[in-house]
Amino acid sequence: MTHPIIKDLLWRHATKAYDPNKKISTENLDILYEAIRLSPSSINSQPWKFVVISSDEAKQRMSETFANKHQFNQPHIIKSCQTILFAHNPQYNKNDYDKIINKAIIDERLKPENHGTAFKSFMFAELNTDEKGDTGNWCKNQIYLALGNTLHTLARLQIDSTPLEGIDTELVNKEFKKELAGFKCELALCIGYHHQQQDFNAVLPKSRHNLSDILVHI
Repeated sequence: MTHPIIKDLLWRHATKAYDPNKKISTENLDILYEAIRLSPSSINSQPWKFVVISSDEAKQRMSETFANKHQFNQPHIIKSCQTILFAHNPQYNKNDYDKIINKAIIDERLKPENHGTAFKSFMFAELNTDEKGDTGNWCKNQIYLALGNTLHTLARLQIDSTPLEGIDTELVNKEFKKELAGFKCELALCIGYHHQQQDFNAVLPKSRHNLSDILVHI
């Protein structure tokens, strides 16, 4: 008998066509957003912001960012239920991490007297910061941890999705500059329910390496 987790992962696929008439319930969206919030990150840095595009006006704005390239992904924006912009902080600094430590104290994960000791973990961010204070590459990597967690959650909820690196990041960041508030988006995720007749990818069998080709026991 196949474990439910494996069944869900076999079920999920990159959706190629959405049914605009099917909507995600508020209950499932609440679960999804909480799962995103609980995503792991290096040193619990959480250097991210998530902008949810769901209104017709916001979808139109996002749709217009495909004016120059990646037009094959444009229909997903209009027909999916929501598009989530995954954005990272390109200038993550000590003040940002201090907020994380202080929140851990409020949540009673950390005792106030251990603030200084906990803050030493910031060295991992410093190791990935260039002379101009750019932490973009390191923070962007944290976004993919959140994406993996989100994709798994969506599979468990039987909600379809399409990760989009095929976006015009320059236009997206320009169009949603106010909402991103200094954060940088290089990845989007469409969510919703696939179209039964138009989504050819939904019926194709899963194809991955054999486990023996990628897993090494030592």
